[in-house]
Amino acid sequence: MLALESQRPHPRSFWSDVVNTGSTMRLFRRLSEEEPTPTRLHIGCGTEAIPGWVNIDNRELPGVDRVLNVKRGLPFKNVAAIFAEHFLEHLELEDGLAFLSECRRALAPDGILRLSTPNLDWVLQTHYLEKAGLAEEAKTRACFDLNRAFHAWGHRFLYNREMLTAALRDAGFETLIFGRYGESEVPALRGLERHETWHDSEKLPHVLVIEATGTARARVLPEDVRNGYTDPGHGIVMRLKLAAIRRLRRIGLLQQKHRATPAKPARP
Repeated sequence: MLALESQRPHPRSFWSDVVNTGSTMRLFRRLSEEEPTPTRLHIGCGTEAIPGWVNIDNRELPGVDRVLNVKRGLPFKNVAAIFAEHFLEHLELEDGLAFLSECRRALAPDGILRLSTPNLDWVLQTHYLEKAGLAEEAKTRACFDLNRAFHAWGHRFLYNREMLTAALRDAGFETLIFGRYGESEVPALRGLERHETWHDSEKLPHVLVIEATGTARARVLPEDVRNGYTDPGHGIVMRLKLAAIRRLRRIGLLQQKHRATPAKPARP
């Protein structure tokens, strides 16, 4: 996996032992150049900016570094990490699939995408199935609760474990690791989540947390499944739009419209 922490320069004592010759001076210049800080993107940050990350939102809020419409793509490349908490469910299915593909493109080959999103299976179990034996009024309320989970708070599409896996495979990610809220094998990805939590059920977590990395040939979702849910032409149009936008950017005919707040020094 990509080492997400920038390297520290060598201690001063090291340089006192360097002999002043042409070859060693070239070594001196090479080793004395500080490694650039890895670029890490926090998508849909809202007011929960993370120090040391590029905090991105579609609104100009306190702490936001870049105001972007990510549906038009991500104007970055070779990114070390992307974090999006409770964001994916706010995109229509095809927009979400296009976003995941764009994340794979923007990341370095060993860059990591960390996502958290509500677990559809938990929502169905706790909001509806567990109330199947209740009285009529309670079941009526359960119907409202389930629909609210789907449509309130700007939700557009909820994922279960299998669908999230398929979507990330569709985007071309190779390695997928499901984890827990706030936990990660990568130090820079620990303790990032800020969203309020709910009680997990006995067998189901209320939120899916996953880290995706590596590149693989995309395992495209079956067209009959996608077409049965949404306009069959919408996904094709979205992918063509993103391809056209990237090409125009490469040849300098289009720049991502954004407002950048003054750069802030990363906290230690």
